[in-house]
Amino acid sequence: MKPRVNNTGKPLLVVFLTVLIDMMGIGILFPIMPLLLGNPGSEFYILPTGFSEQQGYLLLGLLTAIFPLMQFLATPILGQLSDKYGRRKILLFSLMGTAIGYALFALAIFMKSIPLLFVARAIDGVTGGNISVAQAAIADVTEPKDRAKNFGLIGAAFGLGFIIGPFLGGKISDSSLVSWFNATTPFILASILAVVNMISVYFFLPETLANKREGRVSIKLGAAFGHIRKSFLMKEVRLLFLVNFLVNGGFAFFTSFFSVYLSHKFGFKQGDIGNFFAVVGIFIVITQALIVRNMAKAFREDEILRFSILGTAIGIFLYMAPVAGWQVFMVTPYFAAMNGLTMANMRGLVSRSVGPEVQGEILGIDAAVQALAQGIPPVLAGFIASMMSPLASIYISGCVITMGALTYMLFYRRPAKV
Repeated sequence: MKPRVNNTGKPLLVVFLTVLIDMMGIGILFPIMPLLLGNPGSEFYILPTGFSEQQGYLLLGLLTAIFPLMQFLATPILGQLSDKYGRRKILLFSLMGTAIGYALFALAIFMKSIPLLFVARAIDGVTGGNISVAQAAIADVTEPKDRAKNFGLIGAAFGLGFIIGPFLGGKISDSSLVSWFNATTPFILASILAVVNMISVYFFLPETLANKREGRVSIKLGAAFGHIRKSFLMKEVRLLFLVNFLVNGGFAFFTSFFSVYLSHKFGFKQGDIGNFFAVVGIFIVITQALIVRNMAKAFREDEILRFSILGTAIGIFLYMAPVAGWQVFMVTPYFAAMNGLTMANMRGLVSRSVGPEVQGEILGIDAAVQALAQGIPPVLAGFIASMMSPLASIYISGCVITMGALTYMLFYRRPAKV
C-alpha cells in the first residue's frame, strides 16, 4: 500500500515539535549537569560532605552515560512496538517518559538525591529513543521522492533545539536574572514542554501507520547488540562503522567533561556554558545549511572525510590552547565546520555504500553504533578525570578521533559502485 500523503502538513509539524523539544531538553542539561557533580565551587554542587571531587567526576561520567546506554537498549524495542501499535501511541508513551524523567531530575536536584538523578536519566533514556519513531511517522505520510526533504526537518529540529536548549538552560537557572530561578527551573520547563508536546500529539497527530505489524513483538534487550554484530559482518561498511564508532566515541569524551573544563579553567558559570553550546549549535546549523551543501557539489563524501575527520581532532586540540575564556569562541566556527562535515558525509557514505533494499537496516545499525559510542566513553572519562583531571578526557577525545582519521586514511578504499 502506498504511503498516506493526505494532509501531511499537520503530522510533519507535530513530529518537528517532538524532535525540537527532545533536543531542547538534552541541550538544557549541558550548562547544569556538569556543575551538579563536577565543580565543588559551583552554587549547584549537590554532592554531600564526605564525597571527594574525584568521586564527583566518576559519578558525572556514569550519569552522563546512562541516558545513551538505555537509549541503545530501548530504541530497537520502541521501533518494533511502533510497528505493532502505531507511531502515535509510542510517541505519547515516550513523551510521557520524558516529562516524568525531567520532573524527577528537578526533584532529585532539590532533594540532592544522587540515586534519583540516575533513575530520572534512565527513565528518559528508555523512552527517549523516539527519533526513529518520528522518522517512521514521516516515512508513513511521505512519498519516497519527498522523504529526503522531509527528513531534513528532523535535522533542522536538531540544530534549532541544540541552540535554544543550552541558551535556555543557562539563563533560566540564573538567579541574578530572576530571583526564583535555580538549577531545577530548566528541568521543570523541559517537563512542561514535554507535556505540551504530548497534548499536541494527542489532539493533532493522526495515526500515520496504515498497515500495523501482525503477531507478537520480540522484546529483547539484546536486540541492539545484534545490530553491533551485524556491523562487523557487512564487508562493504564495517570499516566505516569502526571509524564512525571512533569519531562518535571521541566526541563523547569531549562533551562529557568539556563543560567541567570550561568551568575550572575559565570560571564559566551556567550562563557562559549555555552561551558556548548555543554558539556551537549556530555554527553547526550554518555548516549543514551552507558548507555541507556547497562542498558536496565539488567533492565526494569519501574525499571530504579524508580531511574533515582529522580536522575535527585538530579542533579539539585547539580548544586547549586558549588562555582566556573569550578565545574559546574563536575556535568554534572551525570546529563546528569540521565536525558538521564529518557527521554529514559519514552518514551519506554509509548510506551510499549499500543497496536500497537494506537502507532501513543500515540506518538502524548506524544508530546503534552511535548510541554505544556515546555511552561507553563517559564512563571511562569519569574514571580518567577522577584519577587525573577533566583535561585528560579532552586530550583522549582528540587522540581517539585522530585514530579514526588515521584508520580511514590508511585503510578505506572507495568501492567502484560508490
